[in-house]
Amino acid sequence: MRYIFFSLLLPFCLTSSPTSTLALEYKSEHTQNHNFASKSIDETFYTRASQLVQQQIDLIARIEQALTNPDANRLRSVRGQLIVQTNSVEGFVNRQYTSPVTLCVPRVDLSVSPLPNQLTKSQAQIYCSLYTSSQELLKLSPMLDRLLSRRGELALVRQLPLVTGERQFDPVLSIAPIQHPNLSQVAAPFSTGEPNISTDTLATEQQFTEIFSPSVIVARTAKTAIANYTPPLQPAIAPPVEALTTLANAKQILTATQQAFPPKTKFTDPHETAVTLDRFAYDLDPQESQTYAKFLELPHTGIFRVLHSSAYQRPLNTLQNRLQPSVSERYPFPLLGDAQGEFNPSLALQLVGDRFQLGHQGVDYSFMLDVGDVPLEQLDGKLQTVASPTRQFFLNYQPPKQLDALQVERRRFLTGKDQNWNQSQAILAGATAELNHTYLVRSLQFHIPKTIAIGQPISQPERPYYLDQLQQIQSSDTLLAFRAVRRRSDGSYTVLWRVLNQLPAPQIVDVE
Repeated sequence: MRYIFFSLLLPFCLTSSPTSTLALEYKSEHTQNHNFASKSIDETFYTRASQLVQQQIDLIARIEQALTNPDANRLRSVRGQLIVQTNSVEGFVNRQYTSPVTLCVPRVDLSVSPLPNQLTKSQAQIYCSLYTSSQELLKLSPMLDRLLSRRGELALVRQLPLVTGERQFDPVLSIAPIQHPNLSQVAAPFSTGEPNISTDTLATEQQFTEIFSPSVIVARTAKTAIANYTPPLQPAIAPPVEALTTLANAKQILTATQQAFPPKTKFTDPHETAVTLDRFAYDLDPQESQTYAKFLELPHTGIFRVLHSSAYQRPLNTLQNRLQPSVSERYPFPLLGDAQGEFNPSLALQLVGDRFQLGHQGVDYSFMLDVGDVPLEQLDGKLQTVASPTRQFFLNYQPPKQLDALQVERRRFLTGKDQNWNQSQAILAGATAELNHTYLVRSLQFHIPKTIAIGQPISQPERPYYLDQLQQIQSSDTLLAFRAVRRRSDGSYTVLWRVLNQLPAPQIVDVE
């Protein structure tokens, strides 16, 4: 009887067993789906939050640049980007938790305070950092508006288009369409109409200024190339201290919150990127110094990048903040000797057109000659490997001792005219740039006092003091050589240089 009972019960047991198995499988699958969904939500949070943090970092860098840039359109751009970024951050934080003010008040400690169910401790830190930094940057809005009104004094600020209901033509001149600004371009400055002189004839911005100034000739007043013309004075723009403080606070918050992201999350620093790009445009490559390390171990040697003269000039009809460091200040020319107070003889070598030339000021001048494919190691202070006429001229040349005669001598080397030195070719201040060629240079530099350089009239009683100042002028006479070892696609060269001899410093004993 017992066996009959179990035989009747067996089909029911077999029928219920798959149901239990399916229930267990469903429960396991539901748990896996829940964990996967939770992981997916976390990844979405970190992905979107990292994008907003990076955008915030980039915006801070753009605002810092706009604060010191005279372009009004750049200020208008960051002003609009600040509004867009603030709305993006607010939308993100409100989707995570609707009361950021309650959660992110400064007195709340996230390690002990209750967190929303959907946020972990690290997520709450990121959440509050984004919200706090965004609110900090929002304080810049009135300052940016005030600065934009000042930029309007330098360049034309056109009206932005309206969303709807805008006139298509000028209200006064009905046939003239309204012109809207392109914020990706520089605003047109009011100070236009600068003379269009070829920059290939100029070596430095200082020389560009001298062309139109009345003191081209030292200690004399000369006629200007354009009568009654005064170059426009460039603006001096210093960023407000309160704006820099606000940006620093926001940057500090964002820097601290980067530690809360997963280790694989990476952020880029726009300042480091800008420095890298600037060095790529104007400086040597890091490996170049290593390539020529053996040569650079020799005394009085160096390596630097020779740029086109346009790199040191301000483009015509453009604005430039004169408080910002120029290219020559960021990447100074190599010094040819020990600094002597304000007098620092340097190798101001530049490319003027397709020629190497030293950019001199005042009564400084130089002359150079291409000696061909001669290694720098084979050159010495006596120039034994150089042809005799060239060697004799470079070693025995004596500069004049009068200020006026020095300036006449300078023009001889610039023009190649009136040279009675018994040379088979003219000795010039520049030479055609050729790769793997070596150039011999004699550079004479002077530190003229300002009282002498401006050319003010000197009375007879003041003449002894004036002559005493002339005799105390600091000067240098350097014999050196350089070799072009690399040419880049932008036309700039990498050169190795070596000082061969420091000749006796020339003396100026009188004006005439």
